[in-house]
Amino acid sequence: MHPLVRISRRLSAEADALEFGPPVAHVCNPLAYAREPHEAYLARYGAAPKEVLLVGMNPGPFGMAQTGVPFGDVAMVRDFLGIEGAVGRPVREHPKRPIHGFACARSEVSGTRLWGWIAARFGSPAGFFARFFVVNYCPLVFLEASGRNRTPDKLPAAERDRLFAACDRALAETAAELKPRIAVGIGAFAEKRCAEALAGTGVRVGRMLHPSPASPAANAGWERQADEALRALGIAGGGRLAPRSFHR
Repeated sequence: MHPLVRISRRLSAEADALEFGPPVAHVCNPLAYAREPHEAYLARYGAAPKEVLLVGMNPGPFGMAQTGVPFGDVAMVRDFLGIEGAVGRPVREHPKRPIHGFACARSEVSGTRLWGWIAARFGSPAGFFARFFVVNYCPLVFLEASGRNRTPDKLPAAERDRLFAACDRALAETAAELKPRIAVGIGAFAEKRCAEALAGTGVRVGRMLHPSPASPAANAGWERQADEALRALGIAGGGRLAPRSFHR
């Protein structure tokens, strides 16, 4: 079994054992019901070592929740990453946020921005994954009764602490396997969790702007700001990133 698959399955089981109260009404775990494409992503692209680990927060309802791949917009996962697979349904599916898997017609802007930027800068998955890997810190999707997405940082302290303990272990194990020199949090939350989980490991921690369309800053040229963040962290040197821009 691939080491990242082993880490994923343990985290999935630990996350499934947790309980969450209102305002969370539904919890989805794509590591379980979208296991096939999720583990295909890990096995195909998760060969060690990596220079840089990019770390997101948790699955989006129209991204990883549908495909099992971080920032997993359907078109990007299928057409750029070349991954498809069987996707089941959560144990308790939210009626306003159904899981359609690769038949999902909604795009995820964060995913189209991130993977589109990667496609433009690196040209191919092989060019990117030779040095980089992308994971999400938390594997779960939290939905309120209205269907609104609730991010893990908004959970009550007791629930958050139990969840973060499992996620911290998984992130530390992932870093130990991939041996990155730097972990880059995609957003402030992910940066903070990387700093906590990887303290004392020798892995440097940095941050780049999250590509969410809910962020006014991200809507003002996210690709350019992503380039600048990597350069500031010393990642983009040596002419290894193409200088052109990419717009979707």
